[in-house]
Amino acid sequence: MMKIFFTLLLVLNLYAQDKKHELTIGAGPYIQTQPYKGVDNIILPSPFFYYNDGLFYAKWSRFGVYFLGEKTDDFSWAFSLTAQPRVYGYKASDSPYLSGMDDRKNSVEAGLAFSAQKDKLFVDAMLLTDVLHEQNAWILQTEVGYEFHIKKLSIYPSILATYQSAKFTDYYYGVKSNEATLSRPQYSAGSGVQLGLQTYLKYPFTKSIATLVNLHAEKLSSQAKDSPLVQDNTIYSGLVSLIYTFEY
Repeated sequence: MMKIFFTLLLVLNLYAQDKKHELTIGAGPYIQTQPYKGVDNIILPSPFFYYNDGLFYAKWSRFGVYFLGEKTDDFSWAFSLTAQPRVYGYKASDSPYLSGMDDRKNSVEAGLAFSAQKDKLFVDAMLLTDVLHEQNAWILQTEVGYEFHIKKLSIYPSILATYQSAKFTDYYYGVKSNEATLSRPQYSAGSGVQLGLQTYLKYPFTKSIATLVNLHAEKLSSQAKDSPLVQDNTIYSGLVSLIYTFEY
């Protein structure tokens, strides 16, 4: 992730030249619950980046480049190429119940994104595929949100719907014939829709320093919930980050 960021920063430096843009950097703990039986939560140190100059952008751990769009005073829309990590899966050693399973690995997704904003309302959609060929699957994610403020506090709540292809769902929640046991029957998962809610909260301490919190919850699709591997139907995640914004 850091290599990607610094490569992007170098490109931005060549592109920006005398132009001035704002860059936000930060870091904090990221926590994500696991739906699998007996598997501990994921806790990771997570860098945070935010940058948008109308050509390149970075949003937390997602990066992209715009290639088509339009911006006016009260409405903007754009298409971009984008990429982001997929923090999913497990190792067979994570739980006694998973003993004998093949590992299900994290990956990186990339594809086409569309974003639009009118006043405080924003819409984001992404069609992504697994570029590391771990699951050879694709997803379609849509998000609709709204920005509002309470004194100094900025709040960005949104709702999400993610269509997960059969290959995606079966990779992370299926049980192959050679993995089946008496207590873990063979299971083949089909495509499904995962629904979620999330919000960002930002509170400034100074002009340059602020705290950023992300809270996220997603309900598994019916195909994923029916898997013998699953004990929790909802994945919760969150980030607490101290961020610093400066002119670049």
